[in-house]
Amino acid sequence: MNATPRTPHLDALRKDGFVKIPSLLSTQQLRRLRESCEQTTKQVRQGKWPYVRTVPKQYPPWHEWRPGDNIWGVQHLLHPDMAQRNAFAELYFSDEVLSIVKELVGLKDDEHGDDQLVMELFNLLVSPAERQDFELCWHRDDVRPDVTPENEAQQLKEKSPEGKQLHAQYNIALFDDASLIVVPGSHQRIRTDEERNAAPFEPNLPGQLVVEMKPGDAVFYDSNILHRGVYKGVDTSTDLGRMTLHGSIGLAGHGSERARQVLQHAVGQWIGRAQFDLEGSKGERAEAMRQRLVEMGSGEGLGYSLVG
Repeated sequence: MNATPRTPHLDALRKDGFVKIPSLLSTQQLRRLRESCEQTTKQVRQGKWPYVRTVPKQYPPWHEWRPGDNIWGVQHLLHPDMAQRNAFAELYFSDEVLSIVKELVGLKDDEHGDDQLVMELFNLLVSPAERQDFELCWHRDDVRPDVTPENEAQQLKEKSPEGKQLHAQYNIALFDDASLIVVPGSHQRIRTDEERNAAPFEPNLPGQLVVEMKPGDAVFYDSNILHRGVYKGVDTSTDLGRMTLHGSIGLAGHGSERARQVLQHAVGQWIGRAQFDLEGSKGERAEAMRQRLVEMGSGEGLGYSLVG
C-alpha cells in the first residue's frame, strides 16, 4: 500500500499562512540571477524598460516609466522583449520552484501535475533610490479592506478551499531581505476589531512577524494573509539594496476568479508572443503553461482587486 505523501510545506502554509524555504537557490543560480537583476534594474532606472512599479503607488494599474520616477518594482520579467528573460524563465519553470508549487496547490509532483499549472506573474522587487523609504499598507491581495466581516469570511473561504489556494505565490531573495511583514494565521479568519480599525501603516500590529530571508531563501505565502511591505530606500550609486523575485503560478480551471488577479497586471497584452527558448521537458512545460495563460484572455473588463 502506498503511503500518504508528506506535505510539510502545505501543512505550514495552512497553519501559518506562509512557509519559508531556506537555500532554495544554489550558489550558481544565485550568482546568475544577481547579475541578471542588476543589469535589469540599471536599465530600468535609465528609462530603458517601461514596465515598472513606482513610488508611492501600491497596486495596479501601473503607468509606464517616466523621467523622475522612483521605482520599487520591475514588471514582466518573462516579457519577450526583456533582455534577461532566459535567466528568469530558467528559474520560473524550474523543478525547484514547481515541485513546491504543486504541493501547495494539491498536485502530484510529476509530469501529470504539470498539466494543470498556469503561467502567471514574475516580477522583481527592488529598493527605492535616493534613500526614499516606501511602505505598503496592511492588506490582503484580493479582499478589499472595506468589506463587511461576513463578506470577508465568505471570500476567504472561497479563495482557499480546504486550506489550499488556487495559486502559489512567492518571494525569492537574492540579498538579505526583511521587507515582508505578516500576521501568522490571519489567512484563516476575519480581521479582529483592532486589525480592522488599525491605521493603514500601523507599525506594530499584534502578532505581526517580519519574514527574514538570507540570499537564496524563498517564502511562499497565502496571498490573503494580512501582510504589508516595508522597503528601505538606498543610495543606488553605492548600494544595490534588496532584489527579490516575486512570482505566482496558478492552477488551471478557475475562470474569471483567478483571471482578474493575474490579468490586472497587463500580462495578457504580450503573452501571445512570449515563446521561451528552453530545452527539453522544461521547454514543453513552459509552452503548455504559457498557452493556459493565453486561454485566460486579455483581462479587459475584469477590473482590479485593490485600489491605491
